[in-house]
Amino acid sequence: MPLRHLATNDQHLFRQYGHGPTVPVPDPLVHHAVERQAATAPHTVAAEHLGTTITYGELDRRADALAARLAREGVRPGDHVGLFVRRSIPMLVGLLGILKAGAAYVPQDIGLAPPAQLTHVVRTARTRVVLTVAEHAHRVPLPDGHRLITLDEPLPYEPGPRPAISADDGCYVLFTSGTTGRPNGVKVTHRNVANILLTAPGDLGIGPGDRVAQLLNIAFDMAAWEILGCLAHGGTLIIRGKDIAAAARTATVLIATPTVLTGINPAACPRVRAVAVAGEPCPRPLADRWARQAAFFNCCGPTETTIVNTMRRHDPSDPLLTIGRPTPNNTVYVLDADRRPLPIGEVGEMWAGGHCVSAGYLGNDELNAERYAPDPFLGPGHRMFRTRDLGRWTPDGELEHLGRTDDQVKVRGFRVELDSVSSVLESVDGCRRAVTVKRDARHLVSFVCPADVDPDTARRAVADALPYYCVPSEVLPLAFLPETDRGKIDKQALLRLAEERTALQGAAR
Repeated sequence: MPLRHLATNDQHLFRQYGHGPTVPVPDPLVHHAVERQAATAPHTVAAEHLGTTITYGELDRRADALAARLAREGVRPGDHVGLFVRRSIPMLVGLLGILKAGAAYVPQDIGLAPPAQLTHVVRTARTRVVLTVAEHAHRVPLPDGHRLITLDEPLPYEPGPRPAISADDGCYVLFTSGTTGRPNGVKVTHRNVANILLTAPGDLGIGPGDRVAQLLNIAFDMAAWEILGCLAHGGTLIIRGKDIAAAARTATVLIATPTVLTGINPAACPRVRAVAVAGEPCPRPLADRWARQAAFFNCCGPTETTIVNTMRRHDPSDPLLTIGRPTPNNTVYVLDADRRPLPIGEVGEMWAGGHCVSAGYLGNDELNAERYAPDPFLGPGHRMFRTRDLGRWTPDGELEHLGRTDDQVKVRGFRVELDSVSSVLESVDGCRRAVTVKRDARHLVSFVCPADVDPDTARRAVADALPYYCVPSEVLPLAFLPETDRGKIDKQALLRLAEERTALQGAAR
């Protein structure tokens, strides 16, 4: 009995809070939902990009032709097909055609990914076929025996036999930024994806007439939420060009990281009715600002738990900004270092169970053994995933996110949660974002944005709210915080900036 060490009430709340609702999933294969939209509304515009449009009927026909071509190339269910593209309508044809062929798509932004990364992806995912467009074909590393197909070449419409695809077959393979510096390929199944995108609240209420902005890098799992979440429900996908704000202005639904959302002015987006953020902690002022205008969902979940596995609709009057509760058919457990459940209110590491748990890392048995484990709470046949996120249950059953285990550092011998320092700084008037890094064993450095935030006021705010060892040695205002290609704050770039500043100060002495 894995709960017997808990008090009776905590045992009850562990189950009540930790288990999302059990609901049916309308279709185990998400592209079948897209096909239904094409059958019922073939003339509806599925996507727009820089003045070009494609209807659901045309998208479905072109994807069928591609699926037949892939089948002729020997692509079968269980295979992986590279999708090395930039944001475009051919990107959608490629994605849908791969799914129709029964394979999992392996997305990379061909304009951003360095050659060594593309080579690593091709080798690790064993993509015998790679899709791109003619403009970028020269950038695709193609080993012997691999085939390159350009999505802008005309394909004859010769639909072949439908492959038998199961819910446990791969939908996509995403490469996360690995702790070793080498990205890890995560295989995510149709069951995983359909569960979050085809049930509420993950469906975000999207339907015909909605316009969903496609803002994110296709190699980031939240782009699957934008793309498949829109097309599965009959909305129109607004694929951005270089101007993020222009795509957001006509949208009704936004899915973004907090960093990307910070650059969008709510007042310029009067039609937006739903916003979802994930990927990094959300500043409370940003959540409050958007929640006054739209249904604002603060969400959490790594790639390995399929986009997000907790969601919460935020209200500006809420005492806390939480990440809510498990999404349908999913579970979250707050466990100690020995994987034992903690009493409600105690801080521990969040483990995820249920339909969200992905198939695992490609070719990395050691990492699979470290991060995936049998789920003793759901029983035989179930696995859970170690998120490395710290959290605790509030008394009323909301999950409070308390940063990453690797963001919990020791300064002068004391344990400090870096996100708690940043959260105080974000409460200072005028501060939109804050990030705190550990410079060395004795010093924290915080960066705040915009550049006119008063550093002394910000530093005093931390001193008033937290113990002395949490107070940053310096608060450095910046006009902009550096971003990764996935729209998150680039902490490594900030750490380099802090180290360079220390070196300059040492040279000046």
